[in-house]
Amino acid sequence: MNTSAPDTLAATATDTRRPPRHYLPESFVVTDWAALEPYFLELRDRNIKSAAELERWLLDRSELESVLSEDLAWRYIRMTCDTQDQARSEAFQYFVSEIEPSVAPYDHALNEKMIGSEFLAGLDPQRYRIFTRSVRQALEIYRAENIPLKTEISTKQQQYAATVGAMTVTLDSEEMTLPRAADRLKSPDRAVREEAYRAIQARRLQDSQPLDQLFDELVALRHQMALNAGFPNFRDYMFAALGRFDYTAQDCFAFHRAIRETVVPLLDDLDLERRQDLNLPELRPWDLDVDVSGKAPLRPFDTGEELLEKTITVFSRLDSYLGDCLRTMRTMGHLDLESRKGKAPGGYNYPLDETGVPFIFMNATSSLRDVITMLHEGGHAVHSFLTRTLPLSADKHPPSEVAELASMSMELISMDQWDLFFPDVDELRRAKKTHLESVLETFPWVATIDKFQHWIYENPEHTQAQRHARWVEVFDEFNQRTVSWQGLEQFKPYLWQKQLHLYEVPFYYIEYAMAQLGAIAVWRNFRQNPAEGLAAYKRALALGYTAPIGDIYAAAGIRFDFSTEYLRTLADFVREEMAKL
Repeated sequence: MNTSAPDTLAATATDTRRPPRHYLPESFVVTDWAALEPYFLELRDRNIKSAAELERWLLDRSELESVLSEDLAWRYIRMTCDTQDQARSEAFQYFVSEIEPSVAPYDHALNEKMIGSEFLAGLDPQRYRIFTRSVRQALEIYRAENIPLKTEISTKQQQYAATVGAMTVTLDSEEMTLPRAADRLKSPDRAVREEAYRAIQARRLQDSQPLDQLFDELVALRHQMALNAGFPNFRDYMFAALGRFDYTAQDCFAFHRAIRETVVPLLDDLDLERRQDLNLPELRPWDLDVDVSGKAPLRPFDTGEELLEKTITVFSRLDSYLGDCLRTMRTMGHLDLESRKGKAPGGYNYPLDETGVPFIFMNATSSLRDVITMLHEGGHAVHSFLTRTLPLSADKHPPSEVAELASMSMELISMDQWDLFFPDVDELRRAKKTHLESVLETFPWVATIDKFQHWIYENPEHTQAQRHARWVEVFDEFNQRTVSWQGLEQFKPYLWQKQLHLYEVPFYYIEYAMAQLGAIAVWRNFRQNPAEGLAAYKRALALGYTAPIGDIYAAAGIRFDFSTEYLRTLADFVREEMAKL
């Protein structure tokens, strides 16, 4: 393993220049397929006469892929920053409907050319083992008839972002986005919390039928893709498409059981403590985010710029390299942090493969949750910087079990620097305890979404009524078992519709729980030896996807393990840390 990678990459954190191109002209920009096709034709038809020439061909292909990836990224970023701008939406849709379908057959042909090359065996097997494995997998699941289906799916996924991004409620005569309204769920005034909760759920309910119909269409399209590729269901197809070489669906089911047996009872106890601390006869859904001290909600910043500046300082205290990553993004304008009407929901760090400097998008409204989101996406950003100079585009995209380890670990190893956001000792304690409770809450919610997805795609012919009923069953198995939903029954069957992953990135969710376990282990190591813990974290991330998941976790000094025993050990560690507060 390249344990020196972070040191050799340190200088790139402040570099705003795009690396020089070796294959495409420096002035080339993506316009239409006619301008792109000659490069794909040249790669397809090039005569390769040695292993060295095959390696050069791989680098040229990677450069073309990076340029395409970054162009798509910017189209997506601009669209999500303003879902009401028709021109932005059309630019993204043009790429999805005109360019991607044209690229797909060439991509398949290039994969065949690589795997069929007599010189493949002459490449460094250790260096290219992960990439070659992924290419072979892509060849196995490729079907030409799925290209138009993917285009149709992408178009429908846009509808979800536009629908949810347009949702607002009016409270106290002020129209506001749902994320901003959700801040009121932290109010000490129970009536304010209830009003906000009911308003948010009622607004979501208004669009529940179109969102249900949209989901029906997505499930049908995805199931057909799976059948086309020779899989019995979309779940099995996605396990192959996501490159899940390290675990199976049965492992996921065992993880669900481990979460139910170990973490859910801990959270039941915490909810009982919450009810007693709030002196309530029963907990209601709007009682779960308020601070039990009765104090006003934590307000760690006022503006997006303040959030960014404080996060840069937090990162810099840990390691100057980490701070430089965010400074460079600020210099290049690669951040859009504040919530506003028309903006797509959620938050993300979008890697920009050619430039190597990613983009952070989020909907900040001055809450603790926003600080966590910024630290989380900042961890992803650091990961992008640490893999910036890896030679192949594919090297820069590790699976989510690794990518989320980068982000979730950053949330925890940064906690000792949170005095920047919370200079008051009591508020700092509140913030840490709240976050550690949310770390535990990650596990049952992930199990809920994941178990629900398995059922959906194992039963693709299900009705909407069956889907609603199954959701309520799974939700009740893992969540809010001491909370009263009396009088709110109409809302519960639709709670899943707020989870954009179900619509936009199916089966990308169990990784959060796996990575959360890993992040707790990284934090435990960091608490024991901060310098070595951080160095191991950076070493692991700098590997990108040039090693198997287990090896990357080992480089971080932890295990890729989600057994009941390991989960119990790390959950107990979190509870012990909470008790110290």
